[in-house]
Amino acid sequence: MRSHLLNETTADLYRRSVTEGVDRVAAKLATTQRPHTGISVDELAPVINGIDLDKPLADAAAVLDELEDVYLRDAVYFHHPRYLGHLNCPVVIPAVLGEAILSAVNSSLDTWDQSIGGTLIERRLIDWTTERIGLGPGADGIFTSGGSQSNFHALLLARDEACRLVMKKALDEGRELTKAELLPKLRIFTSEASHFSVQKSAAMLGLGYEAVISVPVDRNRRMDTAVLALELEECAAEGLFPMAVVATAGTTDFGSIDPLPEIARLADEHSAWMHVDAAYGCGLLASPTRRHLLDGIERADSVTVDYHKSFFQPVSSSAMLVRDRDTLKHATYHADYLNPRRMAEERIPNQVDKSIQTTRRFDALKLWVTLRVMGADGVGSLFDEVIDLAAAGWDIIDADPRFEVVVKPQISTLVFRYVPEGDEIRGDLVDEANLHARKALFASGEAVVAGTKVDGKQYLKFTLLNPQTTTADITAVLDLLAAHAEQFLGESLALHR
Repeated sequence: MRSHLLNETTADLYRRSVTEGVDRVAAKLATTQRPHTGISVDELAPVINGIDLDKPLADAAAVLDELEDVYLRDAVYFHHPRYLGHLNCPVVIPAVLGEAILSAVNSSLDTWDQSIGGTLIERRLIDWTTERIGLGPGADGIFTSGGSQSNFHALLLARDEACRLVMKKALDEGRELTKAELLPKLRIFTSEASHFSVQKSAAMLGLGYEAVISVPVDRNRRMDTAVLALELEECAAEGLFPMAVVATAGTTDFGSIDPLPEIARLADEHSAWMHVDAAYGCGLLASPTRRHLLDGIERADSVTVDYHKSFFQPVSSSAMLVRDRDTLKHATYHADYLNPRRMAEERIPNQVDKSIQTTRRFDALKLWVTLRVMGADGVGSLFDEVIDLAAAGWDIIDADPRFEVVVKPQISTLVFRYVPEGDEIRGDLVDEANLHARKALFASGEAVVAGTKVDGKQYLKFTLLNPQTTTADITAVLDLLAAHAEQFLGESLALHR
């Protein structure tokens, strides 16, 4: 079995095995006609569950043959121009090259003695990103597994920083306030369109879901700052503490960007931590033409970015950035067997000192290789292309009497729904028709779209992240959706006559 270990004696086997795997994937990419085969869970699950994992196959070639049946054939291919579903981007080749290198070397980014060059590359990319944001010379951060972890990490820092400041103020006033007494009084403010990880983070931080105050959005699906101001005032009047205000730069459903300058002003007035969830909109940091859409982000205390969304990186590649590197100490713990305190005193750069993870992949390498090959403008121009496409898509849907579209996109998401002619069809039946259209389209494998609810009604969603997608693709998918919805309504109305 030692022949399977990657080392100096097996380098040729490694080269042959990986090359064969790459050849299989390349062939699949070159011949994929649809983003999905339409296979159901009931069809595929018995095949996978029937495999005896205690009986290995003869070699890697046999495993690749099997993978064709259990994975490659039926995978959802995000590179296909009619994948318009979730926030999954096609990936750039330089990043895939970086992925292959980091997997083989297998560096762990927790301590300096496990990843010397990797540590410095990650730190340089963190600095590059904070410079793009404009967080200032005291900024720092860490790569994470994704936006949810980045948001959790940021809110952990916000919680402990709020506790430190409030408890210090109480002590200065001659009162002693414990952390246990303070936690139930902390509040987080975020828009009703923000990511669900804000609520999950509050629960995991011991604050409870009820600690999150949901702020309504305006007609453009951006946080209503007039309501935010009132909520912050009410919080203070009730003897509660505004721990953090979470602004979103690219909401999952609408791609809307909250009014960052005004939110920054209100957060500062109430001594609240400002976190910007830019997991989706972070690609604007590299945009040659639209960086101004993020004006105000430079005033944040922390920022989430997901390079695996709008920087066209493979999953996972995310980061959490902070204005003040000292706040990262709220997540620092020194273990004698890993990162003893003396290492910090000796200025040995252990990334685990900043992270809530220990073992951590060298995901930064993918972005490094991408920037060294394509440059920031190259990546940003790809994001600009899909934003332009979304604007054209809005014009198409808005002009189509079969559909209604919610709001003009700020970046690359379109939320809309099929609406039949006339008023005689019940609203719940229209909802069912839209839900059916999405499911039927997915089952056909011809395209993939997402869905959501707006004001209690069922809507469809195009998440446009592929520069290869065209307006012709959008028109074709709209026709498919309308046909499925019309067929459903026709059959339903005939059944009830």
